[in-house]
Amino acid sequence: MADNSDIRTGRHCVFLLHAHLVFVTKLRHKAFTDTHLTRMEEIMRDVCADFETELREFNGGPDHVHLLVTLPPKIALSKLVNSLKGVSSRRMRQEFPDLAAHYYRATKLWSGSYFAGSAGGPPLSTVRQYIEQQNRPL
Repeated sequence: MADNSDIRTGRHCVFLLHAHLVFVTKLRHKAFTDTHLTRMEEIMRDVCADFETELREFNGGPDHVHLLVTLPPKIALSKLVNSLKGVSSRRMRQEFPDLAAHYYRATKLWSGSYFAGSAGGPPLSTVRQYIEQQNRPL
């Protein structure tokens, strides 16, 4: 489990939420180079900062990217994903015209789908066992 320095607090809550996100390019085109991924990480860090979230890890391949994001409970994950994909698509296609050439008349860099998974913390079996062992009042 994470150490106490990872635990964040809000006005009325204490939280430790991580999400693993995977975005793939439209039609799985192999469009990214190291230069593209380096700039994309900067763009995605800026978007995360705007949402009061933190991009902990970023990496990718020629046709996809992986992100590990920590976020507060007030942020809807779907809104964060929408902004990450929209802003990065727009800026990357503006800054790198070679990316736009991959898609002819399409105005999208990303596939419409994405993967989002919870990350960190104990396994579900451990949480389930902990909850089952709580002392219920008689």
